Amino acid sequence: DNITPNFRAVAHTAEDFFMLSIESPALLYKTGDSGAMELVYEENDPKAFYDSMTFWNDQEGIAMGDPTENCISIIITRDGGNTWTKVSCDNLPEAAAGEAAFAASNSNIAVYENNAWIITGGMKSRVLHTGDKGKTWEVYDTPLKQGTPTTGGYSIDFYDSKLGVIIGGDYTNAEGNEANKAITHDGGKTWELLADKAAPGYRSCIQFIPNTEGKELLAIGFEGIDYSSDQGDTWKNLSSEGFFTVRFLNDSTAYAAGSNRIAKLKFKR
Repeated sequence: DNITPNFRAVAHTAEDFFMLSIESPALLYKTGDSGAMELVYEENDPKAFYDSMTFWNDQEGIAMGDPTENCISIIITRDGGNTWTKVSCDNLPEAAAGEAAFAASNSNIAVYENNAWIITGGMKSRVLHTGDKGKTWEVYDTPLKQGTPTTGGYSIDFYDSKLGVIIGGDYTNAEGNEANKAITHDGGKTWELLADKAAPGYRSCIQFIPNTEGKELLAIGFEGIDYSSDQGDTWKNLSSEGFFTVRFLNDSTAYAAGSNRIAKLKFKR
């Protein structure tokens, strides 16, 4: 009764809306048949801290958070969000010391077909991958700057099963642009730095613009909005307005969310 949940992750299916709080107790709510929010998952581990949530389809969804044991926390639903089960560390790669994630944009997870990719950060910044909706997992290193609690990857997005991007940096050094963005062409196995030592610096969210053959990208953070038309090789600053996260409705409309505000972004085609 004295808990004030801090919701950093939201998701939806065709029928329901979901919201997940960060710190212990981690609380996951869904819209219920009565119209009121129903608590469908609760985790009371003192180390619980959830960062991101999304769905593969209307029945199967995934959320991730910081380790409570020796692996990244992952919970999965296969019944439309009515029940959620935590994946055993026996079935996940072991987390490195100080490896966690950032609840900065609800974009730590990317899904495509049966795949999911999770970006971690902190002392170690890696990508976890599953090709079978969470049954088996592998982990890949990234070249992002890492090694302190505030460095590493903050956001991940995939255009298809092979082409993906990650972005981050260090929010305590927002101008820093060394080793803070990278691209993969092989489903996350290997990564190459993008626009290294060039703007943008720290950004909390990156998204492919739909229907652009994976060429156009938007990166967003509290320092502004940046656009790339060449798959991240070069970037143009669109605005110094600060936001935390962005999602595209289609190739010409996106919605950005920041501190106490939401903006509609229109792209001329």
